[in-house]
Order: sequence, then C-alpha cells, then structure tokens
Amino acid sequence: MNSSHLVIALTKGRILDEVLPLFVQAGIVPAEDISKSRKLIFDTNIKHVRLMVIRGSDVPTYVEFGSADMGVVGKDLILEYGSEGFYEPLDLKIARCRLMTAEPVNAIASNGRLKVATKFTNIAKQYFAEQGKQIDLIKLNGALELAPSMGLADAIVDIVDTGNTLRANGLEPRELIAEVSSRVIVNKASMKIKNKIIREILGKLRKAVDSSN
Repeated sequence: MNSSHLVIALTKGRILDEVLPLFVQAGIVPAEDISKSRKLIFDTNIKHVRLMVIRGSDVPTYVEFGSADMGVVGKDLILEYGSEGFYEPLDLKIARCRLMTAEPVNAIASNGRLKVATKFTNIAKQYFAEQGKQIDLIKLNGALELAPSMGLADAIVDIVDTGNTLRANGLEPRELIAEVSSRVIVNKASMKIKNKIIREILGKLRKAVDSSN
C-alpha cells in the first residue's frame, strides 16, 4: 500500500460511464480523458489521489489486499466475492439492475436436481441452498442465455436489466435474488491510516448521490 497516495479502483464499462460524472460532481476530476486512453492509472485534480481502471471482478481483490484504498464495484460482485475483507460505506445508486434466476418460457417446475448455469457460483449455491433446492452448477462466463436452449442447463442466474436479451432467447426472469447497484468499498487498514481524506471523499460522494437522486 502506497502511504503517500490514495488509489481508487473503478470498474470498466457501464459503471465507469455512470460513476465519472458523479466523481466530477464530488470534485474528483481525472487529469485526462479516461475513455481515450489505454492507461490504467490516472492522476486527478487532487494531489495524491489517483484513479485505477480495472475489471469489476478484480476490484474487491485490489481493495481487500490494499493495492487500492477504495473501489467502486457492483453489489453482485461484492456478494460473489464476500465482503469480510473491506468496508462498504456507500451505495452510489447507479448502474442499477437485478440479479435473478431465469428459465425457458413456460418451463414446468422440476422437483429433481436443477442444472444451473452462471458466473455467480457462490451466490447461486447459497441462494438455492436457502430454497432447499439441489443443483448442479455449471460455471459460464458469457452467453448464459444460450445454456438452456442448448440443453446445457435448466436455469441460469444472471444480471437482468431490461430483460430483452432473455426474452430474445426464449427465457423469462423468475426469482429475484438481489437488487444491484454500484457501491464504494474501502480497505480496512486504509480507513485507519488515511481516515481524513477517505471521509472527505465519502462525504463529497454522498452529497453528489443525494443531489443526483
């Protein structure tokens, strides 16, 4: 952990597009246009505060182990990773969606073991165990919607935004597992060592969230 800098890990893609305006509103402005650069670390207008842009699934790891002091990541990835290794002080209320089960339209409920395809294996395992259902998990990283039609799975667990992709592939959302939005997470040691600057940033972001909603 670099004691002189404060590093904030941001998630690439849709979350980044929604989080940057919020950061600007909170007075944290990247020194260059992130969307036009191949760099992964960016200085900001605040001395010693840097932004790092990485895959969402890596943000919890970077924050837990202190390579980043703070991070912005979807609640789905926090649930999948486990939140024991960091604090989660703020819901940014952006990039909202739902984590749901989905099955083929008109599928008849089965009493036997379900084959479930997902990249959220820990969440699925816990969810179906709580429902008292036995499942065989199939880990897939993309194109989950194909799994039921190709006979690979009976159901999937995935992020649902509009549901259009599911419907286009003959599926329908069924059970809600979690409401998802982007959260700020903070490394536990950083919260002690860099408390003043972290609290300042959290306060500014909280105001930006309140004024956006």
